[in-house]
Amino acid sequence: MNIALLGTGLMGQPLGARLLAAGHSLWAWNRTPGRAAGLVELGAGLARDPVEALRHAEAVVLMLADAAAIGTTLLTAAARTELRDRLVVQMGTIAPAESRAIGAVVEEAGGTYLEAPVLGSIPEARDGTLLVMAGGSPAALERAAPLLRCFGADPIHVGPVGQAAALKLALNQLIGALTSGFALSLGLVQREGVPVETFMTVLRQSALYAPTFDKKLERMLGDDYANPNFPVKHLLKDLRLFAAAARAQGLDPALAELVGGVLERAQAEGLGDQDYSALFYALRGPRPGT
Repeated sequence: MNIALLGTGLMGQPLGARLLAAGHSLWAWNRTPGRAAGLVELGAGLARDPVEALRHAEAVVLMLADAAAIGTTLLTAAARTELRDRLVVQMGTIAPAESRAIGAVVEEAGGTYLEAPVLGSIPEARDGTLLVMAGGSPAALERAAPLLRCFGADPIHVGPVGQAAALKLALNQLIGALTSGFALSLGLVQREGVPVETFMTVLRQSALYAPTFDKKLERMLGDDYANPNFPVKHLLKDLRLFAAAARAQGLDPALAELVGGVLERAQAEGLGDQDYSALFYALRGPRPGT
């Protein structure tokens, strides 16, 4: 399949590599061209702009930062003329209403739209073990299946456009809630002098345990938030989207907004590009004596 990849950042690069390894033809575009260099070395073409990428492709994979970025790349007047008969697979994290609006524009231009956000991060993207959630028609999912299976074995058809986007936000809200709750408990344990391993031994044997706690523990203990798979600024963006979507459905998003406030503090400390486990730093503050 001839595929255009728009967005070759943290997740776009391993996804593009998976497509190339599976034998697909790939044209890559990124606002900063140098970030596509690794894919070019693997055999991808480098498009000068999104329109050129679209002209080479029958399917388009979007791994862009947000809906605004999609608007300035895929939905420009010039790009819309290239959408007829194209399959557009939107894989970034955006709001349900945003996804439905983008899908309407794609369909009006004669294309086919499928949202396919994923759960997992860079290691899973490299290994092809992401959990892929699809929103759109069964026909669109069937058409997209050959490329989606490069990323995860069994894409899950959630429902119509908007529902996979909602599910993705719901899961990312849990990322924030679980990590901040663990970080706060860890902080109290440390301040009271309880051995961290004693805390973890009890926690691991309880129904409260989640594997993400061990994945983030060493980062928190060492204040090492570099080389993120999922940075603070992206989780903050997602929690803001979740809060707006929840409020639109008559839910109280206060908890997500509180966690968002902690992420805002982490960002203000210069940790926006660091791993989201920096929630711990924002909750605890600098170590005593530093």
